[in-house]
Amino acid sequence: GTQVTVEIHPRDSPPQLFKKLSFGKGPRRLPSLSGQDNKGFQRTEAPRPPGGKDLHAYPWDRSSLKSMAVDLQQFEKLDAYALKVNVRSSVEELVRALLKQAHTDLEKVRAIWMWICHHIEYDVVGYHNKSQLSCRPIDVLQSGKSICEGYAGLFEHMCSLAGIQCMKLFGYSKGYGYKLGQTFSGDSDHAWNAVYLDGRWHLLDSTWGSGSVDDSFTKFTFRYNEFYFLTHPALFINNHFPDNSNWQLLKPALVLKDFENNILHNSNFYTLGLLAAHPGTAIIQTVEGKASVSVDCRPATLFTFKLQGTEQQGLLTLKKQGMRLDVYPQQTGSQRLQIFAKPSRASDDVYQCVLEYVVRCGAVDEAARLPRALHQPVGPSWFSERQGFLRPSHPEPIIRTNDGRCALTFTMGRELSVLASLHCDGDDLPEELGRRHVMQLRRGNQLELKVHLPRAGTFVLKIYAKKKSDPGNYDYVFNYLLSCLHAEAQWPPFPQSYSKWGQDWEVVEPLSGVLPAGRNVRFKLRVQGVAKVLVQAEDSYPLTHSKGYWEGSCNTAGCREVFVMVHENANHSFYSQVLKYQVESQ
Repeated sequence: GTQVTVEIHPRDSPPQLFKKLSFGKGPRRLPSLSGQDNKGFQRTEAPRPPGGKDLHAYPWDRSSLKSMAVDLQQFEKLDAYALKVNVRSSVEELVRALLKQAHTDLEKVRAIWMWICHHIEYDVVGYHNKSQLSCRPIDVLQSGKSICEGYAGLFEHMCSLAGIQCMKLFGYSKGYGYKLGQTFSGDSDHAWNAVYLDGRWHLLDSTWGSGSVDDSFTKFTFRYNEFYFLTHPALFINNHFPDNSNWQLLKPALVLKDFENNILHNSNFYTLGLLAAHPGTAIIQTVEGKASVSVDCRPATLFTFKLQGTEQQGLLTLKKQGMRLDVYPQQTGSQRLQIFAKPSRASDDVYQCVLEYVVRCGAVDEAARLPRALHQPVGPSWFSERQGFLRPSHPEPIIRTNDGRCALTFTMGRELSVLASLHCDGDDLPEELGRRHVMQLRRGNQLELKVHLPRAGTFVLKIYAKKKSDPGNYDYVFNYLLSCLHAEAQWPPFPQSYSKWGQDWEVVEPLSGVLPAGRNVRFKLRVQGVAKVLVQAEDSYPLTHSKGYWEGSCNTAGCREVFVMVHENANHSFYSQVLKYQVESQ
């Protein structure tokens, strides 16, 4: 005759005895609130709705990707244990196995999260044929596959068994099939969870944490994504819009129109250390043929882009805390703009897509057509500083010259050897000739590049470097965009230099590599460490050394080429060619 008292009372009211139940003799099993296999699990309190202390400020304060402090290194042993658990007989047995190594509420949630993300695959067949789909937790467990509702339902049930308050949430998402700028209406298209830890609600999405499907939605690939575990609500709202706005956990909450218009930042955006993108809307309208995007980030990050699948028609410049991109579409209408990024010190060359926009171009700026040789990013940056090019005289990516001439200076170590060349569209500037339109001069740690453009137009100045002690090839470092609109600008190449020409030697005159025929031409050179200098035309013309310069003149009559030659050692009679000039046809 054991007497058992069962108290039944309304939620959130003080206990009040309604009924006493007496059970007869013999072993009897009390009915369970969660089914007949829940023996040994603690009773989970009914989830409370979110309140003021659950809310986070919007927009994101850039403090953390998580909504609570989490040390992932402390989870390493637990994560490894959860991945090895192999129980499919019942959800209860699976939870018991996981809780052997999980003790705090956070550890319990983590173990459940890790197991689901690594053992349940997305059911692409069931997604297309809902009649063959079951989202019951036991069916999801035993089949090892489901859609988002099954992931969220299994997670909710496992948390309940583990004594963790958990909610299954429904809403709109910017996942598979999402198109930039689309509107949302009708039924929800996604499910995820909220868990109650340390006195606050937190958000997670085990479906997106487990992996991804291909573009045709026919194949799922396990690809664990840590970002969607306890994601900061101000970041979660970027692609999750709950039916009940209270579950945004934000103050102020977003309206659906904001969610639709806002640019989609995928998880790569934040895991690569990026902070914000401007503009914040998915659709950009060009102004006078140009659209601009900028990204803020903490670490030095490399970027590239594609406009309608090509890297052309854009100017991407790297900043210490991000990048700026100006694109100039060469056709009207809507065009897809993708932005990619990778850590600057990454061992591989794989860029990940972090942003997508739709650029709507109403009118094309024909004058903004960029040379095909232009390489991204453009202009000096922290990356060129790492390669040794410091304090550039021209920090911007575009150099505009009125007369077709310009001079650039950098501070750099003497151990570096530099090569520069000029490029443009068309066949009138082959690579060898392009090098001769740039002359370099070294003065201690100062490098000067003099550039003479062959004509008006748009050109690319590419700069390469290597250590002098390195026998290998030059490595590309960066490039500038040069522009000259003066129709009469037309400069000949500089004289051709040979290997014996010293980097700290200087041509004062003549700078033109093409000399007039049958004329006396004056020479002035700064050449150190040689015994003699002469100019070889039809005759030989020795130059005189005075105040650090070698000076004199020669006559170009009767010759097609003129050479500058140096006598390096007074004890020998051998002269080395260091410069070559062409002579105009008579």
